[in-house]
Amino acid sequence: MADISNMARFGARLVTNGYAILPISPGTKKPGQFKRGAWADYPEWNRHAERSTTEVEIATWSAWPDCGIGIVGGAVAAVDIDIVKDGELALQIEQLARDRLGDTRALRIGKAPKRMLIYRTAAPFRGIKRHPLEVLCLGQQFVAYAIHPDTGAPYAWPDEGLADLDITDLPEITAEAAAAFLEEAYALLPEALRQRGLNTASPATEHLRAHSQVGTLPAIASALAWLPNAELDYDSWMRIGMALKGALGEAGADVFVDWSAQAAKDVPAATAKAWASFKPDRIGAGTIYHLAMERGWQPGGDMRLDGAASCDGAHPAAELLSRLDVQSNQSVDTPTNPPFTLVMPDGLVGGLTEYMLSTARRPQPLLSLGASLCAIGALMGRQYRTESNLRSNLYVVGIADSGSGKNHAREIINEVFFEAGLAHHLGGNKIASGAGLLTALHRQPAILFQIDEFGMFLAAAADRKRSPRHITEILDNMTELFTAAGGIFLGAEYANRDGSNERRDIVQPCLCVYGTTTPLHFWGALQGANVVDGSLARFLILPSDEDYPDENIAVGIRQAAPALIRGLKRVATGGGRHKGNLMGKTADQNTIVTPMIVPMTDEARARFKALSVELTGELRAAAGTACTAILARIGENALKLALIVAVGRDPTKPEIDLTATDWAIGFVQNYARQTIEAVERHVADTEVEAHLKRLKEIIRNAGSKGITKSEITRASQWLKSRDRNEILETLIEGGDITTGMRGSSTRQAMVYRMARWHGPWRDTSGRKIRQKESP
Repeated sequence: MADISNMARFGARLVTNGYAILPISPGTKKPGQFKRGAWADYPEWNRHAERSTTEVEIATWSAWPDCGIGIVGGAVAAVDIDIVKDGELALQIEQLARDRLGDTRALRIGKAPKRMLIYRTAAPFRGIKRHPLEVLCLGQQFVAYAIHPDTGAPYAWPDEGLADLDITDLPEITAEAAAAFLEEAYALLPEALRQRGLNTASPATEHLRAHSQVGTLPAIASALAWLPNAELDYDSWMRIGMALKGALGEAGADVFVDWSAQAAKDVPAATAKAWASFKPDRIGAGTIYHLAMERGWQPGGDMRLDGAASCDGAHPAAELLSRLDVQSNQSVDTPTNPPFTLVMPDGLVGGLTEYMLSTARRPQPLLSLGASLCAIGALMGRQYRTESNLRSNLYVVGIADSGSGKNHAREIINEVFFEAGLAHHLGGNKIASGAGLLTALHRQPAILFQIDEFGMFLAAAADRKRSPRHITEILDNMTELFTAAGGIFLGAEYANRDGSNERRDIVQPCLCVYGTTTPLHFWGALQGANVVDGSLARFLILPSDEDYPDENIAVGIRQAAPALIRGLKRVATGGGRHKGNLMGKTADQNTIVTPMIVPMTDEARARFKALSVELTGELRAAAGTACTAILARIGENALKLALIVAVGRDPTKPEIDLTATDWAIGFVQNYARQTIEAVERHVADTEVEAHLKRLKEIIRNAGSKGITKSEITRASQWLKSRDRNEILETLIEGGDITTGMRGSSTRQAMVYRMARWHGPWRDTSGRKIRQKESP
């Protein structure tokens, strides 16, 4: 695992000490956000100056890789002595600051001799700059804990860091004292270090001047829907009001009244009084459009924005849209791969799956296929292997809601195994302990366990804090057995080696597990550690595409076709090869097992080689993230599926060809990527993270129409109101969700929606693509 980040190490302590913090992108001094698998700028970070940092934010930021920590100015001020070459002068000005402002213990050094002294403010004030000296405060931030981009070393706190100092331990200063210090310090600078000329306006605001003040009512109404009055502060409320009056004149009065009324604290008389007082000079439509575009608004191609000029043939917002696209760097690439379509393989795998579907009241194609692969994988265990000694042991989990028909496949497998005389390959419906699992494998080394309510089973087996050891050993043994299929599994040693405690070794064990569960139970059972340590990566996770398919009311008494039963028997005997030791009950150290090697065509071998190159690139790109364990198993699981399909086609002379290879690779890649996305959406290590992800799922499930605050509240009764509001604010600031308006022209409500695009994927060339958010 990657080293713990500065945010995870110091974030909570800094907030406890009274500081407002924010995330810093690795290798920079800038606030950043980790979005869609990559670091991006955080253009609206200064909102953190208006409130305290929340527990939800700390938990979220702590999970971001290599996240540094910045301190928000306002309650604190930082004296930045940006003198690069004259160490004695830097020390002289530091001493002057201590004499005039107070002897602070908070000294930060990034690239010596530059240095920074931290103070507490009597009242927040705007930062003051006399280059190369500056007092950073309101509207500014500075890095506290991170790696310096120039030195490659951590920022140093020679005395005491802010994580060890309560904010009340810092000397208090005022704006007047800070200004007086700067004037005195500036006088000490040699002429060569003093700045000449005046600062110019920020280039980022120039486009607002270029746009006409006057707008059109349709465009303003469309943009304003992206700027809901969700209890905005007074300055923001006034700013929107003046911009509306500048854009629409008196015709905008009703628009302002309706918009203002969205807030519970709205007072109609105060709204009317404020409108009458507005005398906008330069603020107008450009402000409304710019603020809306920052939040995702894109005007239609036929929408006229400028009320003072007619449109030419170009898009009326072409310049603003272009600038917004460049600033956000959020261009959308279209996937080059065609969408995945589930296709059933031929041979015995397809035959068994078809029998399940034809006899099911509610057919579940994906879950039936997963069960068939596990069943045939267990029967052919210890009989066949690939050229690289890979075996057919599989762990598959089928996910669907209760009442969806997910139990039918298990019933069919039990029936056909008994009819074919292969019931000795079936394990019990439950696994009571790790030792019980090994006893079953010692009795029958090639065995299939079918477990209902697998999510509940996994919750107990993965909970090392509360579950007894004999339960957690089940998952430990499953993890070890998965990689021991081609060798010898050595049993546990006991101090008392009587008859019941003898070490039990298993030669080439083939354990197949097919579990069914509901989404809530499965994802709720997992923790991040199960992803990182590879426990989850060994499973093929197959979520049903349709929880409640059309009911087949014509099903009745079923009878498996004789050809299907004969095919299962042939696979279990290695294509007719009779080797007694393969069917025996005990696999001790003297057992000789010689599985058939299934050859591979040159085309199939080339395809797997190309897959290896592709996955290596993805693994390097995903280094340090939880998804590497899942990516690392794609090639192995794909080869196992290709092996099972090949044997199912011809148990006597099987061959892995390009058709089986392409099917297996496409299948495994698709569901591995769905698993990675599901892990991001569901798996949490802390209660705070779990609440955030559950609330995010509620909004996701609302689809494109969005969900109102009251609807969110009803769906998340387990949350306190304060925690819910903090999570919503965090999701908005992180770009995960957006807000908008829904309703008629007379009655509208603010709604929350998932952001339009999410999740970094890669096409076959390794290029990142964006996947469209499904409603």
